[in-house]
Amino acid sequence: MTDTANHATIRLAQELIRCPSVTPQEGGALTLLAEKLLQAGFAVERVTFKAPNTPDIDNLYARYGTREPCFVFAGHTDVVPTGDIAQWQHDPFAGTIEDGKLYGRGACDMKGGVAAMVTAALDFVRSNPAFNGSIAFLLTGDEEGPAINGTIKLLEWAKARGETFAHCLLGEPTNPDQLGEMIKIGRRGSLTGRLLIKGKQGHVGYPHLARNPVPTLLRALSALLAPALDAGTAHFAPSNLEITTIDIGNPATNVIPGEAKAVFNIRFNDLWSHDSLKTEIEQRLAHARQDNDADVQITFDPSNSVAFITDPGPFVDLVSTAVVEQTGRTPQLSTTGGTSDARFIQAYCPVLEFGPVGSSMHQVDEFVSVADLIKLTAIYKKVLELYF
Repeated sequence: MTDTANHATIRLAQELIRCPSVTPQEGGALTLLAEKLLQAGFAVERVTFKAPNTPDIDNLYARYGTREPCFVFAGHTDVVPTGDIAQWQHDPFAGTIEDGKLYGRGACDMKGGVAAMVTAALDFVRSNPAFNGSIAFLLTGDEEGPAINGTIKLLEWAKARGETFAHCLLGEPTNPDQLGEMIKIGRRGSLTGRLLIKGKQGHVGYPHLARNPVPTLLRALSALLAPALDAGTAHFAPSNLEITTIDIGNPATNVIPGEAKAVFNIRFNDLWSHDSLKTEIEQRLAHARQDNDADVQITFDPSNSVAFITDPGPFVDLVSTAVVEQTGRTPQLSTTGGTSDARFIQAYCPVLEFGPVGSSMHQVDEFVSVADLIKLTAIYKKVLELYF
């Protein structure tokens, strides 16, 4: 092995990749981390949460120290399925290193980040056993799944025990192309709506005896798309509505369909809540309605994805300083992308996301740069040094 491949972070990342923790399976990943954290003096607890019609999920909470402030690292060890393994050039659960890259499912999302944060924390407490504060880990196996029995319940469990957190750093892969490019200081919310237009089926030659739902659907969708929901905010792009499917299911050319359906998703900024956005959608649909329109029904999927922001300030500056020191890049403060478990953590303490380059996440032959993981470890350790 080369020296870099023998780095503690790389060895741990390989070990984690070799745990087949495809959500919702624990696969041995949390067991491995629990052993390492226990050996380093962390108090470790494994908790399993359950809910109807969802898989049971193993989670891990660990803490070193009892003093305040408590700095939290958060992450997940579950990974998405591999797809057709025959398409992979490298075994997705082997942790192969080739040409400076570590390959495997979860390499960048986010076992590499977990390995870096654990290694950094262990190194820090060895060097500073009596530092003025505490370090905790919130690790779940339910980020890639329904996210019902994972971080959200682990936070509730910790609060019920009297645990309080000052700040959190989540190791999701935030960088588009190069380590140091981007820190996530917030996330957009998500809301999915389902339109059902109920008309009356009939013969196209006798339209007066039918009620076509398609024109009503087109007017409804046009009303949802324009005008724009907003113009964006200081840290968020404009809220965006995307129509994801239109379904009529009519195989005949001489039949007016009886109903038409459409689904849309909105990624919204901090100008909106779920309730205010639902009200806006319902008002737009009502204003677009004409006297002869078919019946319009709107329903919304349950969502726990809220828009939130960690305002720039001392904590953001501290993490940015650590990134600049190790990479020479000043990170962009971003709220782009999808959702993450930060949406749950933000209700308990300020949270930032910074992790590996995510260009290959969820892809065949997912990988992470070995050199980047070593730098990421140094960044996380520097964050702890500056924080305490």
